[in-house]
Amino acid sequence: MRAALLLLLLFLVTLTDAAAAGKNKKEKNKPSPTGSGCTDWRYGNCVPSNGDCGAGFREGSCDQQTKRMKCKVPCNWKKDFGADCKYRFGSWGECDPGTDLRTRSGTLKKALFNAECQQTITVSKPCPGKTKTKNKGKKRKGKGN
Repeated sequence: MRAALLLLLLFLVTLTDAAAAGKNKKEKNKPSPTGSGCTDWRYGNCVPSNGDCGAGFREGSCDQQTKRMKCKVPCNWKKDFGADCKYRFGSWGECDPGTDLRTRSGTLKKALFNAECQQTITVSKPCPGKTKTKNKGKKRKGKGN
């Protein structure tokens, strides 16, 4: 009898742990609706923990409640406008010989966490240089040569 009760208790503990572990990753960073009753959450920008990009935190507030959520600021060209502003970009333009840059424009597709985003942005990158030719005729010094 005790063994059956012990097995039942063990089964229930395992079942509740599996249900807690099965949470969707997208739900992890959202404020929990239970107990708060607040629906008008306002979020700040993602602030990196070290330097100007990488992992960090964003604060959310609603009425008298505040929450701190993990976030990430991209460490590439996207950090200029942030990870919370999603844009749809057109094709890269022709290379400008004066600046040696090519540009393209993007229009705002989605603003996450009620972020303040520009409606249109322009980004640029260096023009592709001359392709480097490999020395195919020369033998390399090393193993087996």
